Amino acid sequence: MFSPYGRGTLLKTFLLCTLFAATGLFFPGSTKILPPAIAAVFFLFALYFFRDPSRTPPREPNAILAPADGRILLINEISHPFTGPESTLVSIFMSPFNVHVNRIPFDGTIQHLSYHRGTYLMAFDHDSMNNNERMEIGLENSGFRIFFTQVAGFAARRIVCNLTIGEGVQAGSRFGMIKFGSRLDIIVPKDTRLAVSEGQKTLAGKTVIGIRNI
Repeated sequence: MFSPYGRGTLLKTFLLCTLFAATGLFFPGSTKILPPAIAAVFFLFALYFFRDPSRTPPREPNAILAPADGRILLINEISHPFTGPESTLVSIFMSPFNVHVNRIPFDGTIQHLSYHRGTYLMAFDHDSMNNNERMEIGLENSGFRIFFTQVAGFAARRIVCNLTIGEGVQAGSRFGMIKFGSRLDIIVPKDTRLAVSEGQKTLAGKTVIGIRNI
């Protein structure tokens, strides 16, 4: 299954690869095969990048799910205007080889959406969370608030987010992607029991980031 967010990119990539492969007709001898071979590898990688596997969220009550595939770069206690004091920031780095479709971490209603233009620092640079192009999303469920941010990186310069203010969402559902590698930061409030550690790999809609304390 391929992500609908990548259809336009895949079509453009296919056309460019086809044109590049056709240049092989003008190459001498056995070198004719080089452009088609390079084009095929490039297009196969594009197909691989836009894969979108089906996933069933865990049934654990009050579980906060990872919004992205990748590896946890940073866990830090912070104060945030949306989630409050003593919140916890969890930063997930996505390499070009991870699935890049992002998923909702918790049932609730979208209360905040804010797009910011910015720079394109490397995604593993912690300054990128504040300086890079990004889409900020705030979700609320009966007073319990979660804030998560799609952050563009050095190569990833296309953020897709199809959410709207007031929209009801379910944990594990798809909501967008960041094309060609980057990071996703999620901030959970203090009444959350964290269930992950730095360096751990995550799967969007599957890995439990933390549990809401009730």
